[in-house]
Amino acid sequence: MCRPALARLLLLQLLLLKLHLGAAPCLAGGVKECEEDQFQCRNERCIPAIWKCDEDDDCSDNSDEADCPKKTCAESDFTCDNGHCIPARWKCDGEEECPDGSDESEAACTKQVCPAEKISCGDSSNKCIPSSWRCDGQKDCESGIDEAGCTPACSPNEFQCSNKTCISIIFVCDGDNDCGDGSDERKCSPLTCNPNEFQCNNSVCIPELWVCDNQPDCDDQSDESVEKCGYDAKALNTCAAHEFQCGNGECIHLNWKCDGDEDCKDKSDEQDCRECVQGLRALLGGRGQPEGAVGWGLRQGINECSMNNGGCSHICKDLKIGYECECPPGYKLLDKKTCGDIDECENPDACSQICINYKGDYKCECYEGYEMDTLSKNCKAVGKSPYLIFTNRHEVRKIDLVKRDYSRIIPMLKNVVALDVEVATNRIYWCDLFYRKIYSAYIDKASDTAEQVILIDSQLNSPEGLAIDWVHKNIYWTDSGNKTISVATADGSKRRTLFNRDLSEPRAIAVDPTRRFMYWSDWGDKAKIEKAGLNGVGRRVLVADNIEWPNGITLDLLNQRLYWVDSKLHSLSCIDFNGSNRKVLISSVDDLSHPFGLAVFEDRVFWTDLENEAIFSANRLNGLDISVLAENLNNPHDIVVFHELKQPKAPDSCELSPQPNGGCEYLCLPAPQISPHSPKYTCACPDNMRLGPDMKKCYKGKYNDIAVVEMISNTFVIADSNNGQGFDSTVTAAVVGIVIPVVVIGLLCMGGYLIWRNWKRKNTKSMNFDNPVYRKTTEEEDEDEIHIGRTAQIGHVYPAVST
Repeated sequence: MCRPALARLLLLQLLLLKLHLGAAPCLAGGVKECEEDQFQCRNERCIPAIWKCDEDDDCSDNSDEADCPKKTCAESDFTCDNGHCIPARWKCDGEEECPDGSDESEAACTKQVCPAEKISCGDSSNKCIPSSWRCDGQKDCESGIDEAGCTPACSPNEFQCSNKTCISIIFVCDGDNDCGDGSDERKCSPLTCNPNEFQCNNSVCIPELWVCDNQPDCDDQSDESVEKCGYDAKALNTCAAHEFQCGNGECIHLNWKCDGDEDCKDKSDEQDCRECVQGLRALLGGRGQPEGAVGWGLRQGINECSMNNGGCSHICKDLKIGYECECPPGYKLLDKKTCGDIDECENPDACSQICINYKGDYKCECYEGYEMDTLSKNCKAVGKSPYLIFTNRHEVRKIDLVKRDYSRIIPMLKNVVALDVEVATNRIYWCDLFYRKIYSAYIDKASDTAEQVILIDSQLNSPEGLAIDWVHKNIYWTDSGNKTISVATADGSKRRTLFNRDLSEPRAIAVDPTRRFMYWSDWGDKAKIEKAGLNGVGRRVLVADNIEWPNGITLDLLNQRLYWVDSKLHSLSCIDFNGSNRKVLISSVDDLSHPFGLAVFEDRVFWTDLENEAIFSANRLNGLDISVLAENLNNPHDIVVFHELKQPKAPDSCELSPQPNGGCEYLCLPAPQISPHSPKYTCACPDNMRLGPDMKKCYKGKYNDIAVVEMISNTFVIADSNNGQGFDSTVTAAVVGIVIPVVVIGLLCMGGYLIWRNWKRKNTKSMNFDNPVYRKTTEEEDEDEIHIGRTAQIGHVYPAVST
């Protein structure tokens, strides 16, 4: 009875063995064929075709590198020992780019002699760093020798605080804690004010002209007290319908009442508020079950990886049941068996500035003017130290970002909110909300009121944003009171309103003269961030969702990113220049209580905070490493970075034409390159004038048809081409599409009129008068009547007043 069963069992085992042996060739890839874009190795593996003859043994039997032509590296390259070519600048940079590591070998990296503008990191290192990095507070050499023996020393006109910070000597004993530790206000005798100044009850001195002007300038408001003024300044100060009046008479936006943020200095906007029930946050991050386990193999106990590496291009991992293919770092599975290179540069934040992808890895580099810090992998500026310039309502101050020196540029201002700088000319521009004027001065002379030039002093209401086009020498500003965005020449002699529609509360503005675009924020009922050409064309919205009160904006021209702070959402976010790749870097009520101004440089982003009365900074790529640069500031508003690399040079579009000012009679404005046929610039006239048919000269009279104006600004682009003559093809099509119908309608009307006139004459009894005076008068009337109809013109105005 057992023998037949045993025989059947032996027969089953023989059958399984035969199946196993028959399947082996399949597992070994004996009949395997590679795809069209793959190369088949001698061991029958499949690898991407582009890996053949790349000087890497990807097949594991070196068949992909057999019969390859001898490769010769360029003069600008370094030849690795295995024949691989890499850029010569990668040699001895602390990172191995050669597959065999020969670019960082001792033989290749002999002791370097640092040039005059650099210093050595020591005998044990081949690294040279810029001299400006010495004693900058950041460790650039691995040994830290660049920061050794650095003792902060203040200049003779500076005061050294107990915390080793240097501040201007004029800040000592001024009633403000400028050091942060109070050491600048210790051992101070009572303050005495000048004869033309008023001393507040807290001993602070302000100009006598500021007393009883219905705007508190003393922190204790003693300059507007009833005892001093003889009337209640708070009662006289009335706010607009859309504003809330604080207990101290200050006016804030009505939406700020009971919003959870203390916007009034006396915190009265958050008093007598009913507590709101906060919505519950949705719980995120529920982890789902992992996907199914690895598929079941045909056999258990068989190592499939022993046969042709399981068909895997790189790593075969044998499992208890079955197997799976894996990839080394820098690669990913293209299918279940073949690994392909990961393009790390697809991540816009992979590198500080420039990302270069190559097989299995990537390399970070810096733009001209910057050098890579091999320790932090960040790009740092070479040359003069950058410094921050910020408004402090009554003053404009600056902070050296390397030495951390703290000094004052412009004293005794009334209410400065917006500012910008022109690095090449060393000029500073600012808006004063109290006087409703825009000023300019050389930075080193700005403290002298005689050197302060008034650029714009009319038709200003609330200029809260200011930007300088350092290439084309124009200034742009927002006005939340007039609800406009305007442009003027840098000397203020010529100006034009670009936008006066669809603006609610325009705030910050920034320009990119190299690409000829401008950007601005609007924190009105429909908050948004918009973009348009510097001549007012191509207006479009970049951000309109998940945005409430966008205050400051700033541009990273090198990496083409726009950053903004939202004071209601307490966030710092960024997008690219097209409105894509949006990212929230920081969301914090503590660090972003009420952010206002914003600036970016190198790998840091800086912002002012009204509620914290401080200046913060953080890493612009990930929002980490948040630090405080300055504290105890009074109403810090706008902020900019002063450094030559912040304003790169570019050709002036209006100077490319052989005619001065591009041939424009009034304003010449750069035009964005929206299409290959876009002009380099366009002409513009004052608000009370319009462009003539030649689109260059200005004539009296406004163009009233706003709809046509908007259509012209968005569709018609009329200006000189590269040789200064000709029309845009878009213009030709647009003009033909509008002028021809108008002409046809005009001809039909004229023909109808002539037919009616001829019929009337035939059906009217005529009388002959011999009076030559009467005959001459009637003939002139007929001629005048026909002449009026014949000379009707169709004119187009560009750029538009509003879009």
